[in-house]
Amino acid sequence: MRPPGQAPRVAMVAGETSGDLLASLLLGGLRQRWSTVASMGIGGPRMAAQGFDAWWDSERLAVHGYSLELVRRLWGIVQIRKQLRARLLQERPDVFIGVDAPDFNLGLEQGLRAAGIKTVHFVCPSIWAWRPERIEKIRAAADHVLCLFPFEPALLAEHGIAATYVGHPLAGVIPFEPDRAAARTRLGLNHDAPVLAVLPGSRRAEVAYIARPFFQAARLLAQERPGLQMVVPAVPALRARIEELARECAVADSLRIVAGQSHDVLAACDVTLIASGTATLEAALFQRPMVIGYHMHPLSWRLMQRKKLQPWVGLPNILCRDFVVPELLQDAATPRALADAVLQWLDDVQAGNARLQQLQQRFGELHYSLRRDTPALAADAVAQLLG
Repeated sequence: MRPPGQAPRVAMVAGETSGDLLASLLLGGLRQRWSTVASMGIGGPRMAAQGFDAWWDSERLAVHGYSLELVRRLWGIVQIRKQLRARLLQERPDVFIGVDAPDFNLGLEQGLRAAGIKTVHFVCPSIWAWRPERIEKIRAAADHVLCLFPFEPALLAEHGIAATYVGHPLAGVIPFEPDRAAARTRLGLNHDAPVLAVLPGSRRAEVAYIARPFFQAARLLAQERPGLQMVVPAVPALRARIEELARECAVADSLRIVAGQSHDVLAACDVTLIASGTATLEAALFQRPMVIGYHMHPLSWRLMQRKKLQPWVGLPNILCRDFVVPELLQDAATPRALADAVLQWLDDVQAGNARLQQLQQRFGELHYSLRRDTPALAADAVAQLLG
């Protein structure tokens, strides 16, 4: 048992870039409370900068590719989890914190908790959107859940799960009043012509299904609004494929594709055509009107529809509990429908009408509700769990 006042030994697993960011913030809060805290497990470069001892790099948990490559990656991930569990049971940290990656972490947490190790899950899985059956897994796996959204602790409490709202770190990164002019200068854009940000997703599978209707819509917009500037912030690893799709859709000459810089692009734009996901929350925090589109394999779509729990898919609509921005999904995400929805927003921006002002007010209120001292609140919750 850890003596009172002694810094804890914290094991963590974070997958992907977003998990590395969240975990590094939590580690920063823990180091503020205990300067000699020891941390180890699976993590990325941001965690390493906080003194984290990475037994495996978080990139090892990423799954890319298809068929045989996918099977190989999944087998490797299963073996890593098996080895990690054995090592943690031997070393017995004071607490294990699984950061997102629920498919990997919840099962691991359940086994560690059953063995008497305290467990925390950071980021409530989207049980309020789909896969409600996960609630039983969470209850068995986590002594405490750290939540990014304010409505989640009450929902978990209904099922006997202790939780703390710690705010969303994006709300602390994105300014309340984004500087559109400065962002346009950094991107080399015309300050006097409207800008459309086109975000077709950050994963290869998303780009495969979403980029084509988005770029076909962009071609229609280029024909109907000749002065419109269109910018695509591409994940560097997917830039070549995005450029290839733009050429196939005969819109390469009208689109400006940049490597990364998604926050500059969102700050610079007037409207965004955007794939459903975390990027829609970023766009809302930048107070930008958007058209949310999504398309996936038909079988995946049917499975998701069966498990869908509410009428909204986009995070801004879920958080505002209303269709504050249009969602065009699957068969509804035609190039013509996407283009028409963008044109409506562009007209609203030009007119500065009430619809736009109301949206910006809703998004401003959302921003304030999500901005909290996430590192300190998360560290406090862990400290209370440790007693």
